Amino acid sequence: MTVAFPPFNNEGDLPPGVYPATLAEVLRHFGINSSQRIAVADRLTRIHQLAASTGHLARFVVFGSFVTAKDEPEDVDIIMIMDDAFDLAAVTGETALIFDHMQADAYFGASVFWTRRSSAWGGEQAMVEHWQVRREGGKRGVVEIVGEPA
Repeated sequence: MTVAFPPFNNEGDLPPGVYPATLAEVLRHFGINSSQRIAVADRLTRIHQLAASTGHLARFVVFGSFVTAKDEPEDVDIIMIMDDAFDLAAVTGETALIFDHMQADAYFGASVFWTRRSSAWGGEQAMVEHWQVRREGGKRGVVEIVGEPA
């Protein structure tokens, strides 16, 4: 499967929508062209690997500057939806850090939000689509990582 991401709009964002892609496709498209993008892509890869290692990752969505035309994104923004059997108390070590917003920011340089499927505000699809809303108003595209880790 090869994803053809649409061109960025005038604001440098993907057009509104949820674009499914494998992690490898996301890295090939967004994790290139600068040392900063490569570093952020490495963070994204590690977080995805840790989330997937729980065996309870249902959805993994990337939004914000990493999936834009911005030359030097400072971090990566992620929303994770875990299945309802996910038990945070069973998660330890480095993996536990991704489930604490402040620690994920300090340790990985990532803004990570998460919930369980049954707790997703307005339902999981509505929650995913909510992250398309830009701070400045309007909507932008987000990327949902599907399939196996790279």
